[in-house]
Amino acid sequence: MEVAVTGGAGFIGSHVVDHLVNAGHKVRVLDGVEPHRADVYWTPCDITRLSEVTGALRGCDAVFHLAAMANVNEIAAAPAESVDINVMGTATILEAARQLGDMHFILASTVWVYESSKATEVDENTPLDPEGVSHLYMAEKIASEMLAHSYGKLYNFPVTVLRYGIPYGPRMREQLVLPIFLKKALNQEPITVTGDGLQYRNFIYVGDLADAHVRVLDRKATGTFNLEGPKEVAIIELAQMVCAKVSPNGGIQKTEARGGDYAGRVVSREKAKRVLDWEPLTSFECGFETTVDWFLGKWSEQRSVR
Repeated sequence: MEVAVTGGAGFIGSHVVDHLVNAGHKVRVLDGVEPHRADVYWTPCDITRLSEVTGALRGCDAVFHLAAMANVNEIAAAPAESVDINVMGTATILEAARQLGDMHFILASTVWVYESSKATEVDENTPLDPEGVSHLYMAEKIASEMLAHSYGKLYNFPVTVLRYGIPYGPRMREQLVLPIFLKKALNQEPITVTGDGLQYRNFIYVGDLADAHVRVLDRKATGTFNLEGPKEVAIIELAQMVCAKVSPNGGIQKTEARGGDYAGRVVSREKAKRVLDWEPLTSFECGFETTVDWFLGKWSEQRSVR
């Protein structure tokens, strides 16, 4: 199949591209940054400009829409810009898919949308409460999901929403929690943990996450799917694992809880298992070691170049 990936040069997107290529698909990357591999077609495209997007997607059978502003601090600092990219960008990709016709639209969303629900155990049918939305990023993802499903029903084309757990692995952005903790430990600075540190994440290894995207195409699967990790990991536990890996280090320091932080939910993966025959195969302990070793190698190489 001819497949496009917006944000295909990013952390998750680059792994999705790898898995799609390995599965035999012809891949186009729509991104302002050049992709990490040369055997894909690259279009430096502004996802908010319909004419650019339509030209870039012409001839594609499917588009994975991963491009987004994802750093919650950057979103809070630039709310209007984030809405333009995260919501209007989604609308632009959907409109291009509608105009071109016969295209499967797959949206990257997040399990963070469940923070809007009072339920502690959730699945894809759990109602989301608008009054429970505590951060712009969550609101933008819910809005994007609603746009996607509405477009698909109104204009009769296939739509899939993938609600990601918290991804980690090689190539992840250094602004994310694991590399932040690792860098602090290496610099012998205290690792700061907000609140009591018991807020948890079901971290999902990026290779497992990318595999689900190929399965969506193989099975022509539509609807919403949770792609959650295999194990609850408290933030304080992650900090302790980093300290155990790096010695000497600066220890752990607790700070005031951050408003709008995702406290965690028990998120069902049953639908993804049943429909996609998918489940995460990489244990957090194994993925943690792989990721930490990747960063240590990367930073060591950077120091040697200097």
